Order: sequence, then structure tokens, then C-alpha cells
Amino acid sequence: MKKNLIIMLLLCICMCTMFGCSKEAGNSSSKGDDDSKLSIVCTTFPQYDWVREILGEQADSMNLTLLLDDGIDLHSYQPTAEDIAKISDCDVFIYVGGESDGWVEDALKEATNKDMQVINLIEVIGDSVKEEEVIEGMEVEEGNEEEIEYDEHVWLSLKNAEVICNSICTSISTLDADNSETYKKNLETYKEKLSELDSDYKKTVGNAVHSTVVFGDRFPFRYMVDDYGLDYYAAFVGCSAESEASFETVLFLAEKMDELGLPAICVIESANQSIAKTIVNNTENKDQKILVMDSMQSVTSEDVVNGVDYLSIMENNLEVLKEALN
Repeated sequence: MKKNLIIMLLLCICMCTMFGCSKEAGNSSSKGDDDSKLSIVCTTFPQYDWVREILGEQADSMNLTLLLDDGIDLHSYQPTAEDIAKISDCDVFIYVGGESDGWVEDALKEATNKDMQVINLIEVIGDSVKEEEVIEGMEVEEGNEEEIEYDEHVWLSLKNAEVICNSICTSISTLDADNSETYKKNLETYKEKLSELDSDYKKTVGNAVHSTVVFGDRFPFRYMVDDYGLDYYAAFVGCSAESEASFETVLFLAEKMDELGLPAICVIESANQSIAKTIVNNTENKDQKILVMDSMQSVTSEDVVNGVDYLSIMENNLEVLKEALN
């Protein structure tokens, strides 16, 4: 009887010990535990892709969210209650920081995580940020012309991308110091790719026949053309909500194409091309190509699953630019 009692006591002790170990493991800060994963929320695709590149194999151990994941344009996006909730308790929140993000300030006031790392892209690039400009021939929108508006499309500069990736890596490394060296190595590898593509852009522009692009559309590529010393003419500024161009604008752009002998006119990915077609029809030869450059404002989750990334889009844009300039 005593022997059986001793055996029972030993079994109870073992079970209690096992339960205690199990409970301790459940409360650990392992990255594999959903409750302890770092949560990173990005508003737009470029940020999301840069984070993935920096995380590398660690991406699966993070809760990474792309808010604008269904092709919604940054300029028309309005966060849902679910989006605000995701932002509220995330560890890292990355957003553009322009006029279209006017809702962010209120969202951050409601944040429950007071230690959140917040990355504002426009603030990160500092003096490199550009004000929107209205150039000759461009439609002028009604509104407060004295109010300064910044060009939000900072991601369309490979140079800006490098600066922003540095900031992203610093924030993530601060929160996950155990893997900081991995993140820094991934960053350096990615920056080499950015630098190589930047060199390809410089070479293409340097060898091009023309040095001007014409857009029969909004023009979100100012950071890109300024990086490589290109001139441009366009129907609207980058953040314009206009969809109809006046005859004066159409005629001006058509005459510019004739004057410069340009072989093509460009539009962005979501355009219906009607303005560009009208411009071409008002040129002398009426045979210019209409080329599409991707401003990355319509990328969906499905695109990401299918392998679309920041570098591949910028490489495709380079090929389009090459054709537009030659």
C-alpha cells in the first residue's frame, strides 16, 4: 500500500512539474508565438516590400500587414475600423506622411501601444522631399494655391528607397535585437540591388536620344526624373483628382511632342488612356506609342503572391523609360 502511495505521489509531482514547464513556455517571448510576434503595419506596397526584404527569412515570424492591399489608390483610401485596430496595437507603423494621410494623426492618438515605432516616409527623407509643382501646360486645380502640398510619391526614387530602408531596419532592429545582425545583412544586400538598378537608370538616361518625357495623365514620377536630370510635361500634378483635360492642355502637350520629336507618350497604370489618345491624335504624325509606367498605387495582395516586388516594377519602368526616350 505504501509502495502504491509513493508511486502516486511521484506521478503527481512529475505532472505538476510538466504543467509548470508547459505554462512557462506558453508565456515566453518566442517569435513563433502569435501573441508575441512583432506586428508591422504598412499603408502602401513599397513599404511592405521593403520590410519583407529586410526581414528575409524572419518575415514568417512577424505579423506583417499591408493596409492598401486591394488596389485602392493612396489618395482615395479611407481606413476601416479594422484597419485602425491593427494600427492601434502594432509595434511598427509605416506611412507616407502626405496630405492623403490626414487620418493618421487621429489614428495614432487612439493607439494603445505607446512604445510604437512610427515611420513617416516624408519625414525620413527630410530635405529631399519635393513640393508639388504646376508647370507650363498643366491643368491647375481649384483650391488654396498658397497651401504647400508635398509630392507623396517618394518611393519612386531609388535613392529615397535606400534612405527609407535604413530607417526601417533601425526600427525593427531596435525591437528585435536578437536578429539585428541578420536584418543589417539583408539591408546591405538589398541596397546593393538598389544601387545597381540606379546605375542602370543613369546609363539609360545618359545614352538616350531624348531627355524629356510627356505624360497624358497625372505625374507621380517627379522624384524619378529629378534623380536623373530629365525634363517632363504632364496633364496633371501627381496627386490630382482631375480626370478631364482642357483642349488647351491637350494641344500644348501635342505641340510639345511634335517640337521635341518624342516617339511616345506615357500614362500611369490605372489610366484609361483617353487623354493620351487625344493628345496623340492632335500631333502631326499621330503615330506615337502610349506607354504605361507603374507608380505602384494599384498593387494588390494577389500581385504580391504572384511574385511582384518593388525592384521588378522599377526594372519594368526602366524598360518603358528607355523606349520613351529613344
